[in-house]
Amino acid sequence: MSDDIQLRDRLIVALDMPTVEEAARLVAQLQDGVHFYKVGLELLFAGGLDFAQHLKAHGKRVFLDMKLLDIGNTVERAVANAADFGVDFLTIHGHDLKTLRAAIVGRGNSPLKLLAVTVLTNLSAEDIKQQGSSMTPGDLVLHRARLAHEAGFDGVIASGQEAARIRKAVGPDFLIVTPGIRLEGSAMDDQERVMTPEHAIRAGADHIVVGRPITQADDPRATALAFVHHIRDALSLN
Repeated sequence: MSDDIQLRDRLIVALDMPTVEEAARLVAQLQDGVHFYKVGLELLFAGGLDFAQHLKAHGKRVFLDMKLLDIGNTVERAVANAADFGVDFLTIHGHDLKTLRAAIVGRGNSPLKLLAVTVLTNLSAEDIKQQGSSMTPGDLVLHRARLAHEAGFDGVIASGQEAARIRKAVGPDFLIVTPGIRLEGSAMDDQERVMTPEHAIRAGADHIVVGRPITQADDPRATALAFVHHIRDALSLN
């Protein structure tokens, strides 16, 4: 885990909502409680790219969750455009070195950080079997994390349940960004491999991504600050 990351940047709030208007209302509610936002596919198709630029113009950090997977030439050019766009994080599916290396070429010398998606946190062992893999979710995550590290990626998206194994395999200077985070006793929603913020951070996660537990809370700002408090406590124990 990197010690250079500011506490305020360790929590990433997922703006997984259907309209920019809803996203803007949430950002206004969160005020200075959140500094880092994820803009994903749902919002991207509703003006999310312009909103990402708006967030950057107002001093926020932006994680563009595109989950790119295509032929190398297409991935390379898409990543180059994202780098010119000025976002902070970008995701690419970490299935193979050909795709990952194309993303590295596309990124060039820009400061954009590339994150490989290992295995989505809503997938179970049965889901992985349906995809044709005999690996367990944990083993497949580790395999793809090693590919991403070999390709020169900055980090991975992975469940907190796999964070410790990844950290042991690739060392401290590799970002682990963990979705599927829930507070103790919270609903799992459609997630399969979840973890509390404390356990994820102590296992080696650098950032946690939180969506519905914050965006659907009665008081989103107070809930976001509670997550930051849990992160702080976990870091103090590491």
